[in-house]
Amino acid sequence: MKIAVTGAFSYSGKYITKKLLDRGEEVITLTNHPNRPDPFNGKVKAFPLNFSNEEELINYLRGVDVLVNTYWIRFDKGSNTQPKAVENTGVLIKAAAKAGVKRIVHISITNPSADSHLPYFWGKAANEKFVMESGASYAILRPTVLFGKEDILINNIAWLLRTFPVFGLPGDGSYKLSPVYVDDLAELAVESVYKKESYIWDAVGPDEFTFKEMTELIEKTVEKNRPLLPFPPRLALIAAQCLSIFVKDVMLTPEEVDGLMANLLISKEQPRCKTSLRDWLKENKSTVGINYASELARHF
Repeated sequence: MKIAVTGAFSYSGKYITKKLLDRGEEVITLTNHPNRPDPFNGKVKAFPLNFSNEEELINYLRGVDVLVNTYWIRFDKGSNTQPKAVENTGVLIKAAAKAGVKRIVHISITNPSADSHLPYFWGKAANEKFVMESGASYAILRPTVLFGKEDILINNIAWLLRTFPVFGLPGDGSYKLSPVYVDDLAELAVESVYKKESYIWDAVGPDEFTFKEMTELIEKTVEKNRPLLPFPPRLALIAAQCLSIFVKDVMLTPEEVDGLMANLLISKEQPRCKTSLRDWLKENKSTVGINYASELARHF
């Protein structure tokens, strides 16, 4: 088959693309970062993800059997806003339909809702609606927090624990999350490429931690015994914003704090992904959190 993956040179898209190439598929990518290092040695032809030119997108997608869409933005920056990302996704899905794409595998988030006050979650719900109304068969996968060698959240918690004498918890840390290994999500996405039926699946790992438990696990793994201090959520956010100036990044947003504390990063479904964060941390204890991972450097 011919498969288009958005963001094949980025994070989850890279893992998905590697598995597709290993299966002998032809893969192209639509990307906002064509000048990034190519991990596939020219095997993946790159085209611009130009949302302002629908006809161009249609031409790139002609002959494509399946579109795997990982496009989204974590937070607003300049004209790159989450409402704009919803509009862009609508353009992409419409172009895929006009190009004759038969199936869409779409990466979303757990617990999206059109009624949510959080742009991340209502935006993901709006994107799912585009996919469901596209006329193509679809698989919508809803992961939570990804972990892996290039992840942001888990790595940077480890970095903070390695770097500073205390760690501030937003609130009491009792809210829960179920991290998922990026390679497991990629395997689920690739399996979905070959299915015919339409479905919506949560994609979570086997662990369910409170945020405090997860932080304690990371702390134990990197062998840094730090006091975990409960902060009022807004004070924790102010502290993160101050640190953001130091690292020249956006460490945490108000919406992320609200989403975490609302328990939106857990699933009521049985876990479909098998890798435990506990086991992964043991295998990567010497490298996790050694360097800070910058979202701005990665995407902007």
